[in-house]
Formats: sequence, structure tokens, C-alpha cells
Amino acid sequence: MSDKIELTDPWQKLKQFTNARVALGNVGNSLPLKEVLALKLAHARAKDAIDTTLDTRLLRLQIEKYDLPFYEFRSQVTDRNEYLQRPDLGRKLSRDGLQKVYKKVDIVLVLTDGLSAVAVNKYCHQILEEILSEIVKSYSIAVVIVEQGRVAVGDEVAELFQADFVAVFIGERPGLSSPESMGIYTTFKAKKGFTDEKRNCISNIHHQGLSNQHAASLLRYLIQQSFALQLSGVALKIDSRLLS
Repeated sequence: MSDKIELTDPWQKLKQFTNARVALGNVGNSLPLKEVLALKLAHARAKDAIDTTLDTRLLRLQIEKYDLPFYEFRSQVTDRNEYLQRPDLGRKLSRDGLQKVYKKVDIVLVLTDGLSAVAVNKYCHQILEEILSEIVKSYSIAVVIVEQGRVAVGDEVAELFQADFVAVFIGERPGLSSPESMGIYTTFKAKKGFTDEKRNCISNIHHQGLSNQHAASLLRYLIQQSFALQLSGVALKIDSRLLS
């Protein structure tokens, strides 16, 4: 009796470790129909994520229970098309409704849509739940929603509140395997005009990526280290032994 020939694609084993499109198979010179349709669906979901909007009502209700100063701002972007075409306007606050003076705080938390508002709607509250009960004991905090914002809009918000530390919760550019991914960008003593080497980034927060608990642990660490060392960005190295 002849030995059985093993036809299993060894690349299939990689699927347990990654959401990347590996071991898709083939039909002649083409992909199987189910894989083509799955790719089209993933592309459609990524495009849809870009057009989602912040659920400001839900976020407001979630934040009110913490009894923290809370504000809602907008960037200088007028609509979503302009947001995609003019990143510079997403980095600047609209002057409409801004007060002349805001009470100084140690930390300002900025929630903004970025390129996947659905990610912020879904994950930011869970991370705030993890950290706020601890950090409110040591720092004064304000929470700000900015509609149609980019990462650098946090610098201007930090200046308004004379905040020592700003954390920007923002929807990341959607990928074909992660249309609902959030990032958190932190900066110490932020000023308008800062560039990215001044920031630290916690990325890929979603249900198949970085967990809310791990993201909260990293954010807690960055707050502690930024205040202790009086810096942020490339000069701040993460020591995994100090993560709680």
C-alpha cells in the first residue's frame, strides 16, 4: 500500500499567529472566490471606518461620572472631505466657542476621531476606566473632545490648559485586518509646532491587537515616567520591568 501524500499547505499554520492574508490558496492563477470577496469586504469596512463620526453624546455620558472638567471643541476642518485633504487644519482648533482662559491642569486627555472614530467610541472609555480611578488621586485632569482632530491638535489643547502632560486618544488609519484600531499619543510640556520625536505612542489598540489592560498599563507608565523625568518622546525608553 502506498504512503498517503500530505497536501496540507504548511503556511496554514501561520494563520494561528496573524490576521495577515497568508495561505490564501489559488484557483489556477487566481485567488479563490471566497478570498476575493473577503478582501473586498475588508476594504469596504476600512473605507467605512474613515467616515465614522465621534459619538459625542455617548462619550459625554461616559465621562460625566468621573466628575472632571469636560469640554467639547472642533478643529478648523469644515467637513470630512476637507479633513482628508487638509491635515494641517485638523491640527488647529477652531476659535468658535473657545474661552480666553481655562483653569490649569496637570493632565489633559483629548479624545478625537482621527481616521477611525468608531475605534475611539469603542475603546477609549474602557481605558479611562482602567486608569482614572488611580491618576485622579495624584493629578488634576481635564477631558476634551475634539471633532475632526489630528494628533497635533493635542499640543494646542495642552497650551490652553497649561497642562504638563497631554494624551491624545485617536482612531488610527484603518487596515484591511483592523478597521477599528486606536492609538494614544502622549507628550510632556507640549507646545504648538512640536514634531513626532517629542511624543510616545501606544498603538494597535483593538480586540485582536493590544488589549485595553495593556494599553492602560503603558499609559500609566508613560504618565509616571514623563513627570519623573520631565520629558517624553525618543528620550523616554520603556522598561518593561516597571510596567504594572
